[in-house]
This record gives sequence, C-alpha cells and structure tokens, in this order.
Amino acid sequence: MNDSNCKFCRIVSGTDSGEIVFEDEWTLAFLDIRPLFPGHTLAVPKLHAQTLGDVPAELLERLFKTVQILSRAVPLAMNAEGTFVAVNNIVSQSAPHLHVHVVPRTKGDGLRGFFWPRQKYTSQNHLHETRSRIEQAIMEVIEMERNSGRIS
Repeated sequence: MNDSNCKFCRIVSGTDSGEIVFEDEWTLAFLDIRPLFPGHTLAVPKLHAQTLGDVPAELLERLFKTVQILSRAVPLAMNAEGTFVAVNNIVSQSAPHLHVHVVPRTKGDGLRGFFWPRQKYTSQNHLHETRSRIEQAIMEVIEMERNSGRIS
C-alpha cells in the first residue's frame, strides 16, 4: 500500500525519479539528494510505513538485509573505511516514510559521533532508573505485540 502524498512512495512507484541503486521485491535504495557525503544512500520498504514500529516484522528482515548489503557496498564503492547507519523515527525524519541512512565514513571525515551534543547521566541512580524504565517499556511493548498477534 502506497501513500500518494509521500515522496518516497512516489519514488517506489516510479511517479517521482530517484537515483536508485538497489531494488528487490520488498525494498528500494536510492541516493539521498542532500547527502552528508557522496554515496549517502537511503533504504526504504516498498510498503508505506512511517516509523520502525509500523513495519511488519517479516519486512524488517528484508529491509535490514538490504541495509546489510548497502553497508558493505557503499564503502567499497566510495573508497570509505566504513558506514554510519541510522534511522530517525518521526523527529528529524525528512519524509514520513521509514528510511535507513547508510552513510560512507572515513576517519577524519569531520562527522563526530551523533549530530547533537552528548550528555552524561546525572548519577548512577539516574542511569539505573533509565535502564529500568526502558526494560519495563520493552516488556509492555512485547505484551502489546503478543496481544495484537504481531508476535507469538
């Protein structure tokens, strides 16, 4: 199912053009039009899904197989040492269609860690509280997935 208002769905359908580098039955990969570095590639599921949580589990395996191929091919093609692989989920998402960035990287390329300042936890207690909250949320999400039939 595609969304005609979605730029990436229009690239998937061929309505809009894109510099496509890979396509299979489930996924499409194309060059980012505003790359961090030449070779910056986006992998998308052909099925319209806005966030990682919206993608059916069986499609995630296919999508990340494509990402795995790109993570090997992009540095080879761009004479890079490795890649930065990232997914934005709503915040900083340039299009309302899940996409995985595969960016070629070399030491000294000017990118430092993430694109925002890092912070330390205020205390060990803050660190442990955060871990507990995430662990609890994971259990809640898994239970919701089980109840919806998305996982067994």
